[in-house]
Amino acid sequence: MLTGTAPTGLETAPFFAEIAEGPAGAEAWWVRAEDGTRLRFGVWPSGPKGTVLMFCGRTEYVEKYGRVAQDLADAGYGMVSFDWRGQGLADRPQHEPGVGHVVSFDEYRQDVAAFRAAMEALDLPKPWYLVGHSMGGCIGLRALYDGLPVAAAAFTGPMWGIQLSPLLKMISPVLIGGSALLGRDNRFAITTGPWKAEPFDGNILTTDPDQYAYMNRQMAAHPELTLGGPSFRWVAAAEEEADALLAMPPLDLPVVTIVGSDEKRVSISNAQQRMETWPGGAFILVDGGRHEVLMENPARRGQTLDAILSHFDAHPA
Repeated sequence: MLTGTAPTGLETAPFFAEIAEGPAGAEAWWVRAEDGTRLRFGVWPSGPKGTVLMFCGRTEYVEKYGRVAQDLADAGYGMVSFDWRGQGLADRPQHEPGVGHVVSFDEYRQDVAAFRAAMEALDLPKPWYLVGHSMGGCIGLRALYDGLPVAAAAFTGPMWGIQLSPLLKMISPVLIGGSALLGRDNRFAITTGPWKAEPFDGNILTTDPDQYAYMNRQMAAHPELTLGGPSFRWVAAAEEEADALLAMPPLDLPVVTIVGSDEKRVSISNAQQRMETWPGGAFILVDGGRHEVLMENPARRGQTLDAILSHFDAHPA
């Protein structure tokens, strides 16, 4: 329910409609996690089929999914998206606002709890559905085990394992352990650093120049939304959480997972393995797709959206 008036405990937050290219009438709100961290989430107008919870990836922010919100609105769904702690306009680490850092992924569980309470306060139309991308796929899978009330879930390029070169895989434990001993595990992990705009050629996100330009326009217009690489501790926490989730038994919930065949950021095999052990779970490999299958060329993006929408339509409650 969008009223323009904040329910008790919520405060209106900035929303950059001009860069989102989403449905008209979106609003954004601030909310506080249990530890006091201020978070932001954005809500696009409701649809008759329910509300999609877009759990975005590391470095991402509410407005990035404006075009997806428009696609969902055209199909009859409202959408809500989130700025996790440390990114977008949410509170960031004091030691270095440009580094992605948490001590434990349990911190994101606090974020989910705060967002869930806020969505209930806004009376967002149900049924709810989950789309979890990349890191949001890791946070989202944990949220399902924590009882997030959704009718069905879809994951795109979920971070249920991080792709590392053989050398980095071998030396990563030493680097992480050494950084902790030196009190520097909250600094940029090796091979990463501050955010900078990268050319389209050679990018690992998408094969589509228009979608890549869309993302870069957003960050050029609002550099406060950008985020650099992760910290050593974030990498360790991500690996710990991915291992824990893969070891857990599957849930009785309809799930589809979609990954590009040219994925270079997360583990394809871990995603496939998770779905093979999930009763009724579906795994879809998008031929030629990269990490951002929801921001791929029209054919691959269409394949991804069609799979998600048909999955949600098949589970109305």
